[in-house]
Amino acid sequence: MSFDTATGSGRFPQPLVPGSLKTKGAAETKVASQPDRRAANLVRDPQRGGHNHHLRALGVLHCEEGVAFQVWAPHADGVSLIGSFNGWDDAKHPMERDASGVWFAYVRDAIVGDEFQYRIRNGDQIADRSDPRSRQVTQAMGHSVIHDPTFDWEGDSFEVRDWNRLVIYELRFDCVGGQGRHEVSPFGRWIDSFDRLRALGVGALQVAPVAKFEGDRSWGYSPAHLFAMESAAGGPAGFKAFVKAAHQAGFAVIVDVVYNHFDPSDLDLWQFDGWSQDEQGGIYYYNDYRSRTPWGETRPNYGCGEVRAFIRDNALMWFEEYRVDGLRYDMTHYMHSIDGRPQSELPDGWELIQGINREIHAAYPQAITIAADLHDNAFLTKPDIEGGAHFSAQWDAAFAMPIRETLRSPPDVPRSMATIRDALYHGYNNDVFERVVYTEPVSVNRRAPQDWWMQKRSALEAALVMTAPGIPMLLANQPWQIEASWDGLVQLYADLICLRTNRDGTTKGLSGQLIDVFHLDEAHQVLAFRRSDLGGVGDDVVVVLNGSAECLENYRIGFPAPGEWVLRFNSDAQVYGPQFSNHLSTDVVAHPISHDRQVASAKIRSGPMSALIYSQQP
Repeated sequence: MSFDTATGSGRFPQPLVPGSLKTKGAAETKVASQPDRRAANLVRDPQRGGHNHHLRALGVLHCEEGVAFQVWAPHADGVSLIGSFNGWDDAKHPMERDASGVWFAYVRDAIVGDEFQYRIRNGDQIADRSDPRSRQVTQAMGHSVIHDPTFDWEGDSFEVRDWNRLVIYELRFDCVGGQGRHEVSPFGRWIDSFDRLRALGVGALQVAPVAKFEGDRSWGYSPAHLFAMESAAGGPAGFKAFVKAAHQAGFAVIVDVVYNHFDPSDLDLWQFDGWSQDEQGGIYYYNDYRSRTPWGETRPNYGCGEVRAFIRDNALMWFEEYRVDGLRYDMTHYMHSIDGRPQSELPDGWELIQGINREIHAAYPQAITIAADLHDNAFLTKPDIEGGAHFSAQWDAAFAMPIRETLRSPPDVPRSMATIRDALYHGYNNDVFERVVYTEPVSVNRRAPQDWWMQKRSALEAALVMTAPGIPMLLANQPWQIEASWDGLVQLYADLICLRTNRDGTTKGLSGQLIDVFHLDEAHQVLAFRRSDLGGVGDDVVVVLNGSAECLENYRIGFPAPGEWVLRFNSDAQVYGPQFSNHLSTDVVAHPISHDRQVASAKIRSGPMSALIYSQQP
């Protein structure tokens, strides 16, 4: 059987769009509820991975009768398809090669559930390899599985809320789940946690990499099979069910992806078709100094068209096949530079990122793409036409690190309010929602003498994350990681998120673009700032931060308008911690006495190490 990849002619079987799939162990066929989405299997321009006049499907393609297989192995002398459908006999399905190094075979009797591999010969070398684009594998070093791509998406019409009202919650495989019928798998445990996540008020779930990793326990950041879903977590069907359930519960889903390195060097992509240079990784990797990463000499060859298409297709797969709402790219500085420094730039990697983000945002305008770069690079979120990488937002270490270092200093060390001010003002390209703001969770031990201090600092950090300009994010297990040793912490986060998302219609300014730090008192360690969208009643929000160990009594600060200002939040309230002082902070009436560059002012009271949030009643 032959197939011309340049013209699309030949006897290539028709894809199943839609149709019926033969399933393992079933006499009848299974009707597909969704078409086999070919776009995630397409290689475009073999030189650069961009658009071209022809398409060719790689990996497994379900056809009206049987299954087609295509694999890129340009240096192989021969490739045979072996599997449970032919008794693992390499003589039954030899594959044919085209001019670009793609090998093809069609198996009429192959059905869903069959296992298979490619037997690749290069000189005297013979190796059995899984399909690099397999959606399902038996294990990291096991067989590919012909998986069922169909899924019932009926009723899934979710739309992501505006980014300025989004609060992201990070989910990892080690996250604490709810108690329920899904305890058997991580995807199920995540579903069981939806009730309390909804009560917390978050709007998006950022899930750790769910691609198949080596072993049974991992955070997922060294994927062994980029396209295959982690089987121990629930496999492809399990993740689709998770996304659908998340959408029904009102959550957007953002997936972590890892493109800065590929799998460990003892797995199938390494020297895939037997070729390598200087004993390096072969066709999927750089084979020179550019291969070096913190995880070994495993950087993908971003300059190779087939590798670029491999990564591009994987990125689009999450949207096309799993209906996710966004991607978070892990440690992108190792994609566009060799060692994270500007002096070692990798232009190929930058161009690849630009191209992927361009396609995602063109096809899915509501999608959010996030860079975890942590190098304060404004070009990451600039449009590609301005030379930027075209990300929607990026993690802002210029917020997280200064806040952590300032608030977690010893009790007798003064905290710099100017450092906090600078972290609040930091941003990219005059758009505050181009950054994701967060802090790392604090471990609290109730029996330790510093508990009160650590609880106070953690409460201040939470208040700053939820009132700072940007898209707020809670890292994995916040706040439940320390809930057992701190009664009230979950309620504190829930109340802050309620204000941040303007659920009651009184704090719209927290989701606006504007911030004005109008009061900074290093002597008393007090800082106050105004958040606003358009300004006015129900919009303007005033946040006061007392960073000292002393209470504030009759302390004057400015307010943007006269009249009553309602105290919406007081982190010193005992409902958030039995050890807190519950200092008598109250609503205030601002009089038309100018102060702090504001037209009105009032005297406030505050407990030690506390945050207060005020707004006017519409």
